[in-house]
Amino acid sequence: MPSTGAVHNSSDTRGAEASSGGTAASAVTEPDLLLQREGQLARIILNRPKALNALTHPMICEIAAALTEWADDPTVHTVLLTGSGDRALCAGGDIVSIYRDARTDPDENAQFWADEYTMNAQIKRYPKPFVALMDRIVLGGGVGLSGHASHRVVTERTKLGMPETTIGFVPDVGGTWLYSRAPGDLGTHLALTAATMTGADAIALGLADSFVNSTRLDSLVDTLKRIPAAAAIAEHAASTVPPASLLAERAWIDECYAGNDLPTIIARLQQSPVASARDAATAILAKSPTAVSVTLASLRRARDLGSLEDVLEQEYRVSLRMVAGPDVVEGIRAQVIDKDRTPVWQPRTIEAVTDGDVQAHFASLGERELRLPRAARRSR
Repeated sequence: MPSTGAVHNSSDTRGAEASSGGTAASAVTEPDLLLQREGQLARIILNRPKALNALTHPMICEIAAALTEWADDPTVHTVLLTGSGDRALCAGGDIVSIYRDARTDPDENAQFWADEYTMNAQIKRYPKPFVALMDRIVLGGGVGLSGHASHRVVTERTKLGMPETTIGFVPDVGGTWLYSRAPGDLGTHLALTAATMTGADAIALGLADSFVNSTRLDSLVDTLKRIPAAAAIAEHAASTVPPASLLAERAWIDECYAGNDLPTIIARLQQSPVASARDAATAILAKSPTAVSVTLASLRRARDLGSLEDVLEQEYRVSLRMVAGPDVVEGIRAQVIDKDRTPVWQPRTIEAVTDGDVQAHFASLGERELRLPRAARRSR
């Protein structure tokens, strides 16, 4: 466990020695994660700016350990999550590692998700104010880190989404919990198309709470060191939130995405007089047929589940089944490894995905089930 007041590294910091004319030079690897104490504030700083602060397994484990320690530390009043650099809070999990492990060590992926989803639930029920500054890019695993926080702050630069269907995967880290509880079928639209939303959209959809102009973030962080989180955010939040552009699209979204039959939904989108609806159909048809079919079923099931823990346990079943199939490896290959952007999905059409294929993703894992502890929901 980390000790308060220090800076920690989630991965080994090694000195790499190179010889040049008989002289050894030492280079120190920058830590992937910084855990700091500043007054009453405990800070989690994701520190992989070149990788858009993507999460690795060691980072997840160290964040969880820090949260456990700080929960019992009376000198910690508030926890703050931020990202290094000027591009992202967090762009998600390290999908190159997921790709490698899917091919060579599937048990590592299973443990990665078990630890990540356990951390997501830990954040949701955290007994102290947990403030997430959701500035700039917040995708996938970054939504899992921030979207369950007690105080979720967005800016005019926020770009938030769950892009998993693009790589043949499904929204996870509690993403189906959040999206299934958005107004109408706005979450369904975002999940199937992998589209992103603005900070104002995130507030309207229930994925964020407060809007703070990016020029005031440094001042907010400084104030969090001295006064309670709610008061600090209220002092810096904008008096009015910009319009949420997605709300203006809700009429056609709710009409087209109604029901549980994906081919019917796509047909409605294709036949809509609204150009954005037809664009949405094109976007969905480019995704993995299995991924979008299972995503729709995941969202509908998540609506009826009673807690985030229930949803995360469902997502764990689905994640293991998806990564055992062909499309996750193929999707990551096409988008990140070879970058040819031409994945060959199996099967290739939505019509070829049977109801039995979809339902198999939700079957019990038996002894491999993820069983998360239940706790009283903490006050927001």
